[in-house]
Amino acid sequence: MKRPVSKAQAKSKTQPAVLGWRFAFVLVSISAVFVALVARAAWLQVVEPDMLVTQGDLRTLRVESDKVMRGMILDRNGEALAVSVPVQAIWADPKEVLERNSPADERRWHALAEILQLTPQQLLNRIGDNPQRRFVYLQRQVNPAVVEYVRKLKVPGIHFRQESRRYYPAGEVAAQLIGFTNVDDVGVEGIEKRFDDLLTGTAGRKVFRKDAKGREIEVIEREQSQPPADIQLSIDQRIQAVAYRELKKAVLSNGAASGSAVVIDVYTGEILALVNSPSFNPNNRRNTPVYLFRNRAITDSFEPGSTMKPLAVLSALEYGNANLKTVVDVSPGFMRIGGSWVRDPNNYGSLSLAGIIQKSSNMGVARLVLGVPHQHVIGLYHNMGLGQESGISLLGESTGMFSFRQRWSDFERATYSYGYGLSVTAVQLARAYATLANGGINRPLTIFKTSEPEPGERAIKEEYALAMLEMMEASIAPGGTATRAQVPGYRVGGKTGTARKSIVGGYGNDYIASFAGVGPISNPRLATVVVINEPAGDFYHGGEIAAPVFANIMGAAMQLLNLPPDAHTLPRITAVRGGQNAG
Repeated sequence: MKRPVSKAQAKSKTQPAVLGWRFAFVLVSISAVFVALVARAAWLQVVEPDMLVTQGDLRTLRVESDKVMRGMILDRNGEALAVSVPVQAIWADPKEVLERNSPADERRWHALAEILQLTPQQLLNRIGDNPQRRFVYLQRQVNPAVVEYVRKLKVPGIHFRQESRRYYPAGEVAAQLIGFTNVDDVGVEGIEKRFDDLLTGTAGRKVFRKDAKGREIEVIEREQSQPPADIQLSIDQRIQAVAYRELKKAVLSNGAASGSAVVIDVYTGEILALVNSPSFNPNNRRNTPVYLFRNRAITDSFEPGSTMKPLAVLSALEYGNANLKTVVDVSPGFMRIGGSWVRDPNNYGSLSLAGIIQKSSNMGVARLVLGVPHQHVIGLYHNMGLGQESGISLLGESTGMFSFRQRWSDFERATYSYGYGLSVTAVQLARAYATLANGGINRPLTIFKTSEPEPGERAIKEEYALAMLEMMEASIAPGGTATRAQVPGYRVGGKTGTARKSIVGGYGNDYIASFAGVGPISNPRLATVVVINEPAGDFYHGGEIAAPVFANIMGAAMQLLNLPPDAHTLPRITAVRGGQNAG
């Protein structure tokens, strides 16, 4: 049987197509992707390459720094007053700690918390409060034994970092003067703060590129480290230690609120000792009251009392209304000026200038100063260094209170002569007495050791300055107000000061006792000032509590400096009453 023949036949293509639509679509798509990739690459490489460069640098660029230790602070003999010692800090990588679940190892985690004086939960909170952080300090300036213990724990994510810690060998003896640094080794008080730039060097820096295996392949930048400078002070640590010991003993035994002492080389203006009490331990300042950080010798001003009388007498000599042979009638021991009284403890009759200083006569200096224009008196005080900075350039230094007003009452002028109505610091008072000891040459003070003293200016005639030294020697002679200031083997001179502390509306019942003096008289080398603030006992006069401190400090200082004893060279000067010995 035959099959029927199909009429429908497939049409055969006589000519193939050049480009099918599917192929065209694929070709266009691939071309579009390629163009997009080229455009994106061009955009990233040419138009905005910074992002890729930054990402590359984060993976390959590294910076290394060399740690530079802080400079040393030395005394004039090279003894260290402040040094830096290498220590380490313990830090954590929170992300690593949490990813590796370090707290799960309770034995190690609890041991770490205990050595850091934290509870395990406190330690976890410190690290886990921000899990994305990569750095958090756990403890700074850590004891080496603690570091070694933590290192042996091998807690994942706990690391160590090299740093330095400041150490003060002198401790509380020079605490307010030297100051201290914070945990970041930045000076925050005293010399450390004032000269922080000098003491801080510049760390070295190297920028380099490394490969995937951590090998250094290119050094891009290198900066050499700049070493810090060491500072050599004028302080003699031996004298500083003696001065602090004697001052602290006096403050404690007299129940005083505080005290200060300053010792100056009169030839160079160098400060050999500057101490305050109470002090603090700069190596362990935990729970230390902030007020103890204050360097009272330069910040606290006080009314100097009778320590101004030598300057008042000098103002009369310089002005010309008195000479070295002048005798002043101070009878009957008191006088009324403008409704107020000026008094002496006794009626001394007639006193020479030496007698006025020896007996510390308010009447004597008041009568002298009332005959001198007040501008001249103020000018001489200023020329002696009062009412201005001393030159040591320490932070917080006070210039005191020094009035230049034009109108003065007679009573104000009288009280000005014996140290009321103005205020000075211990350093300023020491500078004034150093000017006396230096033959009348006022020289700026310095806290740095120097071989060439700065040039000074003449404040008073040399003749009067030398005569005043002998008058002040009479103050410590029998019959004077400061017999307890005598130094065995040496001739010294000075002046006591006892002043009531001012309060709102007048003066209270607290006192400031002081003594300022020089020695040896035959060849003056040192000027020393001692200030005792608010003694609480029955004794509060400068001759009773400040003079003995002066004697102990001055005696030790002159021996330490090998100054030859001079007590045998000339007889002591005694006060003269009406031309006769006052005893």
